[in-house]
Amino acid sequence: MSQLNSSIRLLLIEDNDISRQLMHDFLGHCGYCVRSLASGSTFAQEMAQFRPHLVLLDLKLPDVDGFTLLEQAQQASEWSEIPIIVVSAFAFQSDRQRALNLGARQYLVKPVVLPQIQQAISDELKHRMI
Repeated sequence: MSQLNSSIRLLLIEDNDISRQLMHDFLGHCGYCVRSLASGSTFAQEMAQFRPHLVLLDLKLPDVDGFTLLEQAQQASEWSEIPIIVVSAFAFQSDRQRALNLGARQYLVKPVVLPQIQQAISDELKHRMI
């Protein structure tokens, strides 16, 4: 399994240190190449340099919220096809619908179990040739 995922780059944006480290370690164990950010301030720079195949995005970040980052991703033609999975504590239907309207492919409400994240990633990437 690790060999199959090793070329897949995931960008994880999560401000909670424990959650970020847990997800980073789990996804690394699954064989993905993971880059983690604690805030959204370097989102554009990381998207351009790291060129992820998929983004895991928290909505409540300390500097810029995830909704703004979703808008940025959709407005940049080179990023608009990159799947973004929101992983958020915002459980309201209005937040979910807003994120999906802004281009998120899936919306997972915290606390999520790690296999659920892995399945969501697999679902999004299975149709893409990487």
